[in-house]
Amino acid sequence: MPQFTIHDFLKKKKDGKKITMLTAYDYPFARILDESGIDAILVGDSLGMVVQGLENTLPVTMDEMIYHTKMVARAAKNSMIIGDMPFMSYQTSIEDAKRNAGRFLKEGGAAAVKLEGGREVLEHIKAMTRSDIPVMAHIGLTPQSIHRMGGYKVQGKTAEAAKKLLEEAHAVEDAGAFSLLLEAVPMNLAKQITEELSIPTIGIGAGPHCDGQVLVLHDVIGLFERFVPKFVKQYANLKKDIAIAVKNYKDDVEKGIFPSDSESFK
Repeated sequence: MPQFTIHDFLKKKKDGKKITMLTAYDYPFARILDESGIDAILVGDSLGMVVQGLENTLPVTMDEMIYHTKMVARAAKNSMIIGDMPFMSYQTSIEDAKRNAGRFLKEGGAAAVKLEGGREVLEHIKAMTRSDIPVMAHIGLTPQSIHRMGGYKVQGKTAEAAKKLLEEAHAVEDAGAFSLLLEAVPMNLAKQITEELSIPTIGIGAGPHCDGQVLVLHDVIGLFERFVPKFVKQYANLKKDIAIAVKNYKDDVEKGIFPSDSESFK
C-alpha cells in the first residue's frame, strides 16, 4: 500500500471518507499503527506529558521532537508522518519557523508539520508552504497557550468566540494549510467550519462532523491516567494488563519458577 499523502487527505474529504489519525512517539507503537492502517501519525508535543511525565507541553524541545520523529518515521511505511512544532520553535520569527519546520522533513523524516495558532501565525504558514513544507494548522484549544487561556477549556462557546474561530479557519486555509486540526470546540461550530472549508478538518474533542479524528494513543489504550479528557474513548487498559504481567514475572522469579528448563540453554 502506498504511503498516505496530502492528496489522500484532500481526496478523502472530497469522497466523504473519514481520515484516521493517532499520535505515536516511538518505533514499536508507530509500527503497530502503521500496520493497522492508520492514515496519519502525529508525533505530538504531547510526548512531554505522556512519555516524559511533564505537567504540560511547554518544555519540549526541537531536538527531542526530531529524536522521536526519527523513530516513528523508521516504522511507518504507509502512514503519513506529521511533526508537531514545539513551543518557541516558530513563534520567535518566520525564519525560525521555516528552519525548524524544515528539520522535521530533512532530519526527522516527516512529510508535514503541525503548528498551533490562528491569525498570529498566518505569515509563518505562508512562508513554510512557499518553502515546500506542508502545514497542518491547529486552532481552538491550543495547549501551548495554556497560560493565556487559563487552562484546558472548550473554545468558541460564545457567538463572538465562534465567529473568531470561523474567521481563523478560513484564514489558515487561505494561508496555505493543507488541513486544520480543531481541538475542544463545540460540535456544531466544528460542523460549520468543516462544511465551509475545502481542506479537511481533523477533530479532537470537536464532535463527529469533522473530516477525520485524532487522539493521543496513550489515552486510547489506557497508558495515561493522570487525567482523561471528556472526548477520549478508551479502547483498552494496557496499564492494567502490563501490571498483571509484571507482577506474574516478579512472582515467578521469586518462587524460582522462571527461568525454567525451556528458557535455559543446555
